[in-house]
Amino acid sequence: MEPMTNLPLQDTFDRLLAFVGMGGAAMWAIAILSVITVALILWKAMRLLSLGAWSGGARTEAALALWAKGQTAEAISSLEKRRSLRAMLASAAMQATLNPALDQTATEAETGRVARGLLLRARSGLRGLELASTIGPLLGLLGTVTGMIAAFQALQEAGSRADPAALAGGIWEALLTTAAGMAVAIPASVALTWFESVLDSLRHDMEDSATRILHSTQRSQK
Repeated sequence: MEPMTNLPLQDTFDRLLAFVGMGGAAMWAIAILSVITVALILWKAMRLLSLGAWSGGARTEAALALWAKGQTAEAISSLEKRRSLRAMLASAAMQATLNPALDQTATEAETGRVARGLLLRARSGLRGLELASTIGPLLGLLGTVTGMIAAFQALQEAGSRADPAALAGGIWEALLTTAAGMAVAIPASVALTWFESVLDSLRHDMEDSATRILHSTQRSQK
């Protein structure tokens, strides 16, 4: 006797394929877009986690405290192996400050350059989510329009023998793509807004750290 454990899973998969098939090519495009969107959201969350977006910056704050006390070597050493964006920017700002070849203007420019590069790394993938939130409803609308065209063409060919029930069935099947497109766009838009808020907070912390390092250097030189 064949094992029965895979039957519910196979039945669910068959129903999903039948549902996607109702919407035609547009529904298949939306299904592929949904898989890409989920994968992109998960990848982006893991990426920000690896960059220390939610670490709180405790190690960076400790290094800044050492820097403020004049323990520059200890401060830089404590950030050497850190891979969070806050720590990398603070380390770059400290090293630029101690570089005798750079004046105050050049130090600020170098720190700004490093900060822009780090933030650019952190923002990778957001354009994909923005695109998914934009084209998801458009693909759904395209599927609905093409489905409605097909339904009314069938109505025209049937003439007076048209079956209202068949027409209604064609219309609701066409509307499935609009619902599916919105189902993809809404999570993509929510995730995009959440990631941008995380990056805004991260950028504020990085700017604060760089400002404290540069200003403490200015005070010590006066």
